[in-house]
Amino acid sequence: MPTDPPSPLGQSAGTLAFATRGRGLLEITDAVADWVARSGIRTGLLTLFVRHTSASLVVQESADPEVRADLERFFARLVPDGDALFRHRDEGPDDMPAHVRAALTAVQLSIPVADGRMALGTWQGIFLWEHRTRPHRREVALHLLGA
Repeated sequence: MPTDPPSPLGQSAGTLAFATRGRGLLEITDAVADWVARSGIRTGLLTLFVRHTSASLVVQESADPEVRADLERFFARLVPDGDALFRHRDEGPDDMPAHVRAALTAVQLSIPVADGRMALGTWQGIFLWEHRTRPHRREVALHLLGA
């Protein structure tokens, strides 16, 4: 049975910067989707990596903002600011809790790309989760490998 010859792989790499308003989930789906579309790659695997130790990336419900609010309330209970357990407080009472929150979530995501678009589900969005209470400038490195 004949098989198709392997397609040559292409790749694209870059960085997107985002300004956060302080603690919370910032949807970055559209910015990432635009970057994927500009890459010209139709089928492949997209890797995103947040270049910080007090922020993370999550794929989460994008339709109902209450989901994000519930996640924030849950993490506030799970890892409260100012917890006496933590000794690392170089940048304030939210410093070590931000590191723990990042460790409990993800700093890297892998998302399939099909027909030139991310293969996200209907209600899924990509979020940069700022764990510090103050605004920050965050960078997300992207790498797309495919054809």
